[in-house]
Amino acid sequence: MSTEKTIFERRESEARSYCRGIDVVFESAQGSEMKGEDGRTYIDFLAGCSSLNYGHNDPDMKQALLNHISADGLAHALDLHTTTKAAFLESFEKYILEPRGMDHKMMFMGPTGTNAVEAAMKLARKVTGRENIVSFTDGFHGVTLGALAATGNSYHRGAAGISLNGVTRMPYDAYMGEGYDTADMLEVMLNDSSSGMDAPAAIMLETVQGEGGLNAASKAWVERVGRLAKEHGALLIIDDIQAGCGRTGTFFSFEDMDVQPDIVTMAKSLSGFGLPFAAMLIKPDYDIFGPAEHNGTFRGNTHAFVTARVAIEKYWKDDAFEAEIAKKGDIIAESLREVADMVPGAFLKGRGMMRGVDVGSGELAEDICGRAFEKGLVIETSGSDDQVVKILVALNVPEETLRKGLDILVEAAREVTGHKQIAAE
Repeated sequence: MSTEKTIFERRESEARSYCRGIDVVFESAQGSEMKGEDGRTYIDFLAGCSSLNYGHNDPDMKQALLNHISADGLAHALDLHTTTKAAFLESFEKYILEPRGMDHKMMFMGPTGTNAVEAAMKLARKVTGRENIVSFTDGFHGVTLGALAATGNSYHRGAAGISLNGVTRMPYDAYMGEGYDTADMLEVMLNDSSSGMDAPAAIMLETVQGEGGLNAASKAWVERVGRLAKEHGALLIIDDIQAGCGRTGTFFSFEDMDVQPDIVTMAKSLSGFGLPFAAMLIKPDYDIFGPAEHNGTFRGNTHAFVTARVAIEKYWKDDAFEAEIAKKGDIIAESLREVADMVPGAFLKGRGMMRGVDVGSGELAEDICGRAFEKGLVIETSGSDDQVVKILVALNVPEETLRKGLDILVEAAREVTGHKQIAAE
Protein backbone atom coordinates (compact mmCIF):
# COMPACT_ATOMS: atom_id res chain seq x y z
CA MET A 1 0.00 0.00 0.00
CA SER A 2 1.52 3.31 -1.06
CA THR A 3 1.54 6.38 1.12
CA GLU A 4 -0.80 9.16 0.06
CA LYS A 5 1.57 12.13 -0.12
CA THR A 6 -1.21 14.63 0.37
CA ILE A 7 -1.00 13.86 4.11
CA PHE A 8 2.24 15.84 4.21
CA GLU A 9 0.69 18.86 2.53
CA ARG A 10 -2.42 18.56 4.66
CA ARG A 11 -0.81 18.14 8.08
CA GLU A 12 2.89 18.98 7.95
CA SER A 13 4.03 22.56 8.44
CA GLU A 14 5.12 24.73 5.54
CA ALA A 15 8.52 24.83 7.25
CA ARG A 16 9.39 21.48 5.65
CA SER A 17 12.29 21.90 3.24
CA TYR A 18 14.34 18.96 1.94
CA CYS A 19 11.25 17.04 0.89
CA ARG A 20 10.26 19.81 -1.51
CA GLY A 21 13.18 19.08 -3.82
CA ILE A 22 13.48 15.37 -2.98
CA ASP A 23 9.89 14.39 -3.58
CA VAL A 24 9.82 10.69 -2.74
CA VAL A 25 8.55 8.67 0.21
CA PHE A 26 11.47 6.67 1.64
CA GLU A 27 10.89 3.48 3.58
CA SER A 28 14.31 1.96 4.31
CA ALA A 29 18.03 2.60 4.05
CA GLN A 30 21.30 0.77 4.40
CA GLY A 31 24.80 2.17 4.14
CA SER A 32 24.79 4.85 1.46
CA GLU A 33 21.59 3.77 -0.25
CA MET A 34 17.99 4.72 0.46
CA LYS A 35 14.99 2.83 -0.85
CA GLY A 36 11.81 4.58 -1.89
CA GLU A 37 8.36 3.20 -1.30
CA ASP A 38 8.13 2.56 -5.02
CA GLY A 39 11.08 0.17 -4.80
CA ARG A 40 13.58 2.51 -6.44
CA THR A 41 17.03 2.79 -4.83
CA TYR A 42 18.80 6.12 -4.42
CA ILE A 43 22.45 6.78 -3.61
CA ASP A 44 22.66 9.10 -0.63
CA PHE A 45 25.10 12.03 -0.97
CA LEU A 46 23.28 13.99 1.75
CA ALA A 47 23.83 11.67 4.74
CA GLY A 48 21.48 13.55 7.01
CA CYS A 49 23.45 16.74 6.39
CA SER A 50 26.50 15.02 7.91
CA SER A 51 24.50 13.34 10.67
CA LEU A 52 25.15 9.94 9.08
CA ASN A 53 28.91 9.95 8.60
CA TYR A 54 28.89 6.17 9.00
CA GLY A 55 25.88 5.60 6.77
CA HIS A 56 22.39 4.30 7.47
CA ASN A 57 21.86 1.45 9.93
CA ASP A 58 25.46 0.45 10.55
CA PRO A 59 25.05 -3.23 11.47
CA ASP A 60 27.31 -3.14 14.54
CA MET A 61 25.68 -0.03 15.99
CA LYS A 62 22.24 -1.41 15.21
CA GLN A 63 22.96 -4.71 16.95
CA ALA A 64 24.37 -2.97 20.01
CA LEU A 65 21.25 -0.80 20.24
CA LEU A 66 18.93 -3.79 19.79
CA ASN A 67 20.81 -5.64 22.53
CA HIS A 68 20.48 -2.65 24.83
CA ILE A 69 16.75 -2.33 24.22
CA SER A 70 16.15 -6.09 24.50
CA ALA A 71 17.89 -6.12 27.89
CA ASP A 72 15.61 -3.33 29.16
CA GLY A 73 18.44 -0.85 29.12
CA LEU A 74 17.42 2.64 30.11
CA ALA A 75 15.85 4.69 27.32
CA HIS A 76 15.93 7.96 29.26
CA ALA A 77 17.97 8.91 32.29
CA LEU A 78 18.22 12.72 32.49
CA ASP A 79 21.83 13.11 33.62
CA LEU A 80 21.87 10.18 36.04
CA HIS A 81 24.88 7.87 36.05
CA THR A 82 24.36 4.90 33.73
CA THR A 83 26.55 2.07 32.53
CA THR A 84 26.02 3.17 28.93
CA LYS A 85 27.17 6.73 29.63
CA ALA A 86 30.24 5.45 31.47
CA ALA A 87 31.16 3.14 28.57
CA PHE A 88 30.80 5.98 26.06
CA LEU A 89 32.86 8.42 28.12
CA GLU A 90 35.60 5.86 28.65
CA SER A 91 35.83 5.17 24.91
CA PHE A 92 35.76 8.87 24.04
CA GLU A 93 38.51 9.55 26.56
CA LYS A 94 40.68 6.63 25.41
CA TYR A 95 40.35 6.91 21.64
CA ILE A 96 39.54 10.57 21.00
CA LEU A 97 40.73 12.87 23.79
CA GLU A 98 43.88 11.25 25.11
CA PRO A 99 45.56 10.57 21.72
CA ARG A 100 45.01 14.25 20.85
CA GLY A 101 46.30 15.58 24.14
CA MET A 102 42.94 17.06 25.08
CA ASP A 103 41.82 17.22 28.71
CA HIS A 104 38.39 18.68 28.00
CA LYS A 105 35.34 17.84 30.07
CA MET A 106 32.16 16.81 28.24
CA MET A 107 28.81 18.46 28.86
CA PHE A 108 25.52 17.17 27.50
CA MET A 109 22.55 19.41 26.77
CA GLY A 110 19.51 19.34 24.50
CA PRO A 111 20.09 16.97 21.60
CA THR A 112 20.72 19.35 18.68
CA GLY A 113 23.64 21.39 17.44
CA THR A 114 21.98 24.69 18.18
CA ASN A 115 21.58 23.55 21.82
CA ALA A 116 25.34 23.01 22.01
CA VAL A 117 26.01 26.45 20.54
CA GLU A 118 23.60 28.10 22.98
CA ALA A 119 25.37 26.42 25.89
CA ALA A 120 28.80 27.43 24.56
CA MET A 121 27.83 31.08 24.18
CA LYS A 122 26.26 31.18 27.64
CA LEU A 123 29.29 29.55 29.23
CA ALA A 124 31.74 31.93 27.54
CA ARG A 125 29.76 34.88 28.84
CA LYS A 126 29.65 33.42 32.34
CA VAL A 127 33.40 32.68 32.36
CA THR A 128 34.47 36.12 31.12
CA GLY A 129 31.74 38.38 32.43
CA ARG A 130 31.49 39.81 28.92
CA GLU A 131 28.57 39.74 26.50
CA ASN A 132 29.96 40.15 22.98
CA ILE A 133 30.63 37.10 20.79
CA VAL A 134 32.66 37.48 17.61
CA SER A 135 31.34 35.31 14.78
CA PHE A 136 31.98 35.40 11.05
CA THR A 137 30.31 36.09 7.73
CA ASP A 138 28.58 33.07 6.19
CA GLY A 139 28.69 31.25 9.51
CA PHE A 140 25.78 29.01 10.47
CA HIS A 141 25.41 28.08 14.14
CA GLY A 142 21.71 27.29 14.51
CA VAL A 143 18.31 28.97 14.50
CA THR A 144 17.38 29.38 18.17
CA LEU A 145 17.74 33.02 19.15
CA GLY A 146 21.20 32.97 20.75
CA ALA A 147 22.76 30.83 18.06
CA LEU A 148 20.81 32.69 15.39
CA ALA A 149 22.43 35.96 16.48
CA ALA A 150 25.76 34.39 15.50
CA THR A 151 24.38 33.01 12.20
CA GLY A 152 24.92 35.12 9.09
CA ASN A 153 22.18 33.92 6.77
CA SER A 154 19.59 36.70 6.31
CA TYR A 155 16.77 34.28 5.47
CA HIS A 156 17.07 32.51 8.80
CA ARG A 157 17.77 35.71 10.72
CA GLY A 158 14.66 37.29 9.24
CA ALA A 159 12.44 34.71 10.93
CA ALA A 160 13.53 35.73 14.43
CA GLY A 161 10.92 38.46 14.87
CA ILE A 162 13.17 40.18 17.38
CA SER A 163 16.50 41.99 17.47
CA LEU A 164 19.48 39.64 17.46
CA ASN A 165 22.11 41.14 19.71
CA GLY A 166 25.33 40.39 21.51
CA VAL A 167 27.38 39.46 18.43
CA THR A 168 29.94 41.29 16.31
CA ARG A 169 30.30 39.80 12.84
CA MET A 170 33.72 39.87 11.18
CA PRO A 171 34.79 38.76 7.68
CA TYR A 172 35.74 35.08 7.42
CA ASP A 173 38.97 33.96 5.81
CA ALA A 174 39.13 35.01 2.10
CA TYR A 175 35.82 36.87 2.40
CA MET A 176 37.45 40.05 1.09
CA GLY A 177 39.14 38.30 -1.83
CA GLU A 178 42.70 37.30 -2.57
CA GLY A 179 45.49 39.33 -1.05
CA TYR A 180 43.47 40.47 1.96
CA ASP A 181 44.02 38.76 5.30
CA THR A 182 40.80 39.33 7.24
CA ALA A 183 42.61 38.47 10.48
CA ASP A 184 44.34 41.84 10.05
CA MET A 185 40.99 43.57 10.36
CA LEU A 186 40.04 41.49 13.39
CA GLU A 187 43.33 42.33 15.08
CA VAL A 188 42.98 46.07 14.41
CA MET A 189 39.40 46.08 15.71
CA LEU A 190 40.37 44.23 18.87
CA ASN A 191 43.32 46.52 19.54
CA ASP A 192 41.50 49.80 18.89
CA SER A 193 39.55 51.03 21.92
CA SER A 194 37.49 53.21 19.57
CA SER A 195 36.62 50.51 17.04
CA GLY A 196 33.22 50.05 18.62
CA MET A 197 33.81 46.36 19.22
CA ASP A 198 33.15 45.42 22.83
CA ALA A 199 35.73 43.10 24.36
CA PRO A 200 34.54 39.64 23.34
CA ALA A 201 33.61 36.77 25.60
CA ALA A 202 34.45 34.40 22.77
CA ILE A 203 35.44 34.13 19.14
CA MET A 204 33.41 31.40 17.46
CA LEU A 205 34.09 29.83 14.07
CA GLU A 206 33.69 26.82 11.82
CA THR A 207 36.93 25.70 10.19
CA VAL A 208 34.80 24.72 7.19
CA GLN A 209 31.49 26.54 6.83
CA GLY A 210 29.02 23.86 5.84
CA GLU A 211 25.82 25.79 5.23
CA GLY A 212 27.79 28.90 4.27
CA GLY A 213 29.06 27.25 1.11
CA LEU A 214 31.98 24.98 2.13
CA ASN A 215 34.32 27.89 2.78
CA ALA A 216 37.46 26.30 4.22
CA ALA A 217 39.63 28.52 6.41
CA SER A 218 43.38 28.23 6.02
CA LYS A 219 45.50 26.74 8.76
CA ALA A 220 47.35 30.04 9.21
CA TRP A 221 44.13 32.03 9.56
CA VAL A 222 42.59 29.73 12.17
CA GLU A 223 45.82 29.69 14.14
CA ARG A 224 46.04 33.46 14.10
CA VAL A 225 42.43 33.88 15.21
CA GLY A 226 43.15 31.44 18.03
CA ARG A 227 46.12 33.53 19.16
CA LEU A 228 44.05 36.72 19.01
CA ALA A 229 41.37 35.16 21.19
CA LYS A 230 43.92 34.20 23.81
CA GLU A 231 45.66 37.61 23.69
CA HIS A 232 42.39 39.41 24.30
CA GLY A 233 41.00 37.16 27.03
CA ALA A 234 38.30 35.61 24.85
CA LEU A 235 37.47 31.93 24.70
CA LEU A 236 37.93 30.20 21.35
CA ILE A 237 34.84 28.22 20.35
CA ILE A 238 35.15 25.88 17.38
CA ASP A 239 31.80 24.77 16.03
CA ASP A 240 32.54 21.24 14.82
CA ILE A 241 28.93 20.18 14.50
CA GLN A 242 29.01 19.56 10.75
CA ALA A 243 32.75 19.49 10.05
CA GLY A 244 33.62 17.13 12.91
CA CYS A 245 33.42 13.36 13.45
CA GLY A 246 35.80 12.76 10.53
CA ARG A 247 34.07 14.81 7.85
CA THR A 248 37.18 16.84 6.97
CA GLY A 249 39.57 13.91 7.29
CA THR A 250 40.37 13.82 11.02
CA PHE A 251 37.99 13.32 13.91
CA PHE A 252 38.10 17.03 14.75
CA SER A 253 38.36 19.49 11.89
CA PHE A 254 41.16 21.43 13.59
CA GLU A 255 43.58 18.59 14.34
CA ASP A 256 46.14 19.63 11.73
CA MET A 257 46.19 23.17 13.09
CA ASP A 258 48.19 24.54 16.02
CA VAL A 259 45.12 25.66 17.91
CA GLN A 260 43.63 24.66 21.25
CA PRO A 261 39.92 25.50 21.37
CA ASP A 262 38.51 26.26 24.80
CA ILE A 263 35.12 24.92 23.75
CA VAL A 264 34.18 22.54 20.94
CA THR A 265 30.52 22.08 20.00
CA MET A 266 29.47 18.70 18.64
CA ALA A 267 26.25 17.08 17.39
CA LYS A 268 25.11 15.55 14.06
CA SER A 269 27.28 12.41 13.67
CA LEU A 270 28.34 12.23 17.31
CA SER A 271 25.82 9.42 17.92
CA GLY A 272 27.13 7.51 14.91
CA PHE A 273 23.63 6.32 14.07
CA GLY A 274 21.66 9.46 13.31
CA LEU A 275 20.20 9.70 16.81
CA PRO A 276 19.72 13.14 18.41
CA PHE A 277 22.83 13.80 20.49
CA ALA A 278 24.80 16.96 21.24
CA ALA A 279 27.65 17.87 23.54
CA MET A 280 30.28 20.45 24.12
CA LEU A 281 33.87 19.87 25.16
CA ILE A 282 35.14 22.34 27.75
CA LYS A 283 38.61 22.98 29.08
CA PRO A 284 38.41 22.11 32.80
CA ASP A 285 39.18 25.64 34.01
CA TYR A 286 36.02 26.87 32.30
CA ASP A 287 33.67 24.13 33.50
CA ILE A 288 31.83 26.52 35.84
CA PHE A 289 28.12 26.02 35.22
CA GLY A 290 26.37 25.13 38.49
CA PRO A 291 24.26 21.97 38.76
CA ALA A 292 21.44 22.18 36.19
CA GLU A 293 22.30 25.82 35.46
CA HIS A 294 22.11 24.86 31.81
CA ASN A 295 19.99 21.77 31.43
CA GLY A 296 17.34 20.09 29.33
CA THR A 297 15.06 17.12 29.80
CA PHE A 298 16.82 15.24 27.02
CA ARG A 299 20.41 16.12 27.92
CA GLY A 300 22.37 13.12 26.82
CA ASN A 301 20.68 10.30 24.96
CA THR A 302 21.10 6.84 26.44
CA HIS A 303 20.51 5.10 23.12
CA ALA A 304 23.00 7.44 21.46
CA PHE A 305 25.62 6.60 24.11
CA VAL A 306 25.35 2.98 22.97
CA THR A 307 25.82 3.65 19.27
CA ALA A 308 28.39 6.43 19.71
CA ARG A 309 30.66 4.10 21.66
CA VAL A 310 30.50 1.54 18.88
CA ALA A 311 31.26 4.20 16.27
CA ILE A 312 34.36 5.32 18.15
CA GLU A 313 35.66 1.83 18.75
CA LYS A 314 34.92 0.66 15.21
CA TYR A 315 36.33 3.59 13.27
CA TRP A 316 38.73 5.59 15.47
CA LYS A 317 40.99 3.08 17.24
CA ASP A 318 43.78 3.82 14.76
CA ASP A 319 44.47 6.00 11.71
CA ALA A 320 43.21 3.55 9.06
CA PHE A 321 39.87 5.33 8.69
CA GLU A 322 41.58 8.68 8.19
CA ALA A 323 43.56 7.20 5.28
CA GLU A 324 40.32 5.91 3.76
CA ILE A 325 38.71 9.34 4.04
CA ALA A 326 41.72 10.99 2.38
CA LYS A 327 41.55 8.59 -0.56
CA LYS A 328 37.83 9.11 -1.07
CA GLY A 329 38.23 12.86 -0.74
CA ASP A 330 40.63 12.77 -3.69
CA ILE A 331 38.14 10.71 -5.72
CA ILE A 332 35.40 13.26 -5.00
CA ALA A 333 37.65 16.17 -5.96
CA GLU A 334 38.51 14.52 -9.26
CA SER A 335 34.86 14.28 -10.28
CA LEU A 336 34.05 17.76 -9.03
CA ARG A 337 36.80 19.13 -11.26
CA GLU A 338 34.95 17.58 -14.20
CA VAL A 339 31.83 19.49 -13.18
CA ALA A 340 33.79 22.70 -12.69
CA ASP A 341 35.26 22.39 -16.18
CA MET A 342 31.73 22.57 -17.61
CA VAL A 343 30.90 25.92 -16.00
CA PRO A 344 33.01 29.04 -16.67
CA GLY A 345 34.31 30.40 -13.38
CA ALA A 346 33.26 27.39 -11.31
CA PHE A 347 35.66 26.24 -8.60
CA LEU A 348 36.04 23.57 -5.93
CA LYS A 349 35.47 24.18 -2.23
CA GLY A 350 35.89 22.36 1.08
CA ARG A 351 38.30 19.64 2.19
CA GLY A 352 38.34 15.97 3.11
CA MET A 353 34.93 14.49 2.34
CA MET A 354 33.22 17.82 2.92
CA ARG A 355 33.44 19.09 -0.64
CA GLY A 356 31.52 20.81 -3.36
CA VAL A 357 31.71 22.93 -6.47
CA ASP A 358 30.59 26.55 -6.68
CA VAL A 359 28.84 26.94 -10.04
CA GLY A 360 28.10 30.61 -9.49
CA SER A 361 24.31 30.36 -9.61
CA GLY A 362 21.75 28.95 -7.23
CA GLU A 363 19.46 28.16 -10.12
CA LEU A 364 22.15 26.19 -11.93
CA ALA A 365 23.17 24.30 -8.79
CA GLU A 366 19.54 23.46 -8.08
CA ASP A 367 19.02 22.24 -11.64
CA ILE A 368 22.08 20.00 -11.43
CA CYS A 369 20.98 18.53 -8.11
CA GLY A 370 17.42 18.11 -9.41
CA ARG A 371 18.60 16.25 -12.49
CA ALA A 372 20.88 14.08 -10.35
CA PHE A 373 17.90 13.19 -8.16
CA GLU A 374 15.93 12.13 -11.21
CA LYS A 375 18.81 9.78 -11.99
CA GLY A 376 18.85 8.31 -8.48
CA LEU A 377 21.19 10.54 -6.46
CA VAL A 378 20.16 12.45 -3.33
CA ILE A 379 22.30 15.59 -3.08
CA GLU A 380 21.85 19.19 -1.90
CA THR A 381 23.13 22.72 -2.37
CA SER A 382 24.60 25.23 0.07
CA GLY A 383 26.03 28.73 0.11
CA SER A 384 24.69 32.26 0.42
CA ASP A 385 22.71 31.83 -2.80
CA ASP A 386 22.60 28.01 -2.83
CA GLN A 387 25.22 28.16 -5.56
CA VAL A 388 27.36 25.28 -4.28
CA VAL A 389 26.67 21.66 -5.23
CA LYS A 390 27.54 19.99 -1.94
CA ILE A 391 28.65 16.41 -1.32
CA LEU A 392 28.23 14.91 2.16
CA VAL A 393 28.31 11.21 1.39
CA ALA A 394 28.91 8.75 4.26
CA LEU A 395 32.60 8.45 5.07
CA ASN A 396 32.49 4.64 4.86
CA VAL A 397 30.71 4.54 1.50
CA PRO A 398 31.98 1.67 -0.66
CA GLU A 399 34.22 3.03 -3.40
CA GLU A 400 32.04 1.44 -6.08
CA THR A 401 28.95 3.23 -4.76
CA LEU A 402 30.87 6.49 -4.42
CA ARG A 403 32.05 6.37 -8.03
CA LYS A 404 28.58 5.43 -9.26
CA GLY A 405 27.08 8.43 -7.48
CA LEU A 406 29.78 10.74 -8.79
CA ASP A 407 29.17 9.48 -12.33
CA ILE A 408 25.50 10.38 -11.92
CA LEU A 409 26.44 13.86 -10.74
CA VAL A 410 28.83 14.46 -13.63
CA GLU A 411 26.27 13.18 -16.13
CA ALA A 412 23.56 15.39 -14.61
CA ALA A 413 25.82 18.44 -14.79
CA ARG A 414 26.68 17.66 -18.39
CA GLU A 415 23.02 17.40 -19.37
CA VAL A 416 22.04 20.56 -17.51
CA THR A 417 24.88 22.67 -18.86
CA GLY A 418 24.56 21.29 -22.36
CA HIS A 419 28.19 20.32 -22.22
CA LYS A 420 28.98 17.49 -24.60
CA GLN A 421 31.54 14.88 -23.81
CA ILE A 422 34.18 14.99 -26.54
CA ALA A 423 35.62 11.64 -27.42
CA ALA A 424 39.38 11.46 -27.50
CA GLU A 425 40.72 11.65 -31.01
